[in-house]
Amino acid sequence: MSDTPFGFGPADRDRDKDDSSGPGDGESGSGGSGRDPEGPRDPFGFGSHPASDDPAGRQSGAEQNPFAAFGMGGLPGMPGMPGGPGGNFDMGQLGQMLSQLGQMLSHAGPGSGGGPVNYDLAAQLATQQLAQTTSSLTDEQRTAVAEAVRLAELWLDPATSFPSAGGEVKAWTPSDWVRAGMPTWKRLCDPVANRLSAAWVEGLPEEIRAQAGPMLGMLGQMGGMAFGSQLGQGLAQLGKEVLTSTELGIPVGPERTAALLPEAIARFTEGLDRPAGEVTLYLAAREAAHQRLFAGAQWLRERLLGAVEDYARGITVDTSRIEELARGIDPSNPESIQEAMSSGMFEPEDTPEQKAALARLETLLALIEGWVDTVVDAALAERLPGSAAMRETMRRRRASGGPAEQAFATIVGLQLRPRRLRAAAELWQLLEQERGIEGRDAVWSHPDLIPVADDLDDPAAFVRGGSGGGVPDDPIAELERQMAADAEQKAEQQKAEDGEDEGEQGEDRRGS
Repeated sequence: MSDTPFGFGPADRDRDKDDSSGPGDGESGSGGSGRDPEGPRDPFGFGSHPASDDPAGRQSGAEQNPFAAFGMGGLPGMPGMPGGPGGNFDMGQLGQMLSQLGQMLSHAGPGSGGGPVNYDLAAQLATQQLAQTTSSLTDEQRTAVAEAVRLAELWLDPATSFPSAGGEVKAWTPSDWVRAGMPTWKRLCDPVANRLSAAWVEGLPEEIRAQAGPMLGMLGQMGGMAFGSQLGQGLAQLGKEVLTSTELGIPVGPERTAALLPEAIARFTEGLDRPAGEVTLYLAAREAAHQRLFAGAQWLRERLLGAVEDYARGITVDTSRIEELARGIDPSNPESIQEAMSSGMFEPEDTPEQKAALARLETLLALIEGWVDTVVDAALAERLPGSAAMRETMRRRRASGGPAEQAFATIVGLQLRPRRLRAAAELWQLLEQERGIEGRDAVWSHPDLIPVADDLDDPAAFVRGGSGGGVPDDPIAELERQMAADAEQKAEQQKAEDGEDEGEQGEDRRGS
């Protein structure tokens, strides 16, 4: 499957390279936008990257064709279509072309329309691929997950003021992860796909739009299948690597559901010098801490997903070359439409709104990960012998471009920057030292109280009372004090105005 569906070419995503990370930092000095120049960093493959098994950087025709999933290496009826190879787009041949496209789309089955992405196809492809390489869970694995989460919850109790989320504990197969996360992926992917689909229609010449009304709907169907195919392949790859439901930094699964993926954890453990039970327990603590935070700060889930949506909606497209591309479509070869969609002729353009949404998203992700890192370390440091080693392992996993970075890069062109994560962890640690655990966690009580990007540049200043560091341990009490102060100030102003009025009236009486 091509990495550039709907014709988006590589954009220079490394313009804001941040060199603040030193060579001995052990972390990527990723740029100001948090993107990594290596590998895919753009939504739905904006820009191409070589396939790992293809030195030429191009995939086979079957892999590029999303319709191969339905047993069609090529499109039906192509030899009988009018026109010759390389011919121009003749609107007089549109009816025959539509007939062939309709025949092809009839093989797609239910779920192929009704939205910018065919999520039925995505789920089908992902689960089919995963079924070939994964196995069912055993009762022993399910019990191990349940026991690990139960013990982690006990150890987390004194480390945070947020209580247990009180939801379900699940052991998932990769296919379970795909199915449970589809509602969230739909919400994350729709804004991107909608924008790209609209860009194609907006860029078509007026005369083609007027004469090809039915065809535009079919193009939308084809686009939905192309997007669904790419999403399915991406989810299949991620499903093999993701360790917990919250590893991506966003709550992919259902609310208040702590879930671990034992098969991926087993592979992950093979490369570590730690016992399997210890690794599972550490990951269970991270998962439980995430669930406590999202349950305790109920605004957080919506704010986080909303930030991703805002970033995706900010995507703008240069459609000036779509007309040129449309003229090159060969009606005798419907595959030329798919080739046009994956030709890489266009680039996404950054906008101020998009950059602002990206900054908000990066900061929020860093604050979440930094808080979890701090709380889990406090809970396990004296109880789990390998806690410090596991903490560094997870940091290095993120810094080297693990599944979290890959997922965000594929969807919204974002990589979570470890430099900001470390700064966020330092901020939460300093807040705890200054205000205690309850004071630290009280910052999550309202979105207006959380630190902003500038605060991560100098966490100590925030704690001392900088841009947001003056937030008190009890924000409600502070609000009441502020309201009382405002009322007192208004009363004094009113009293002064009344005094001036009385003075003027006295002068009037003396004058008369």
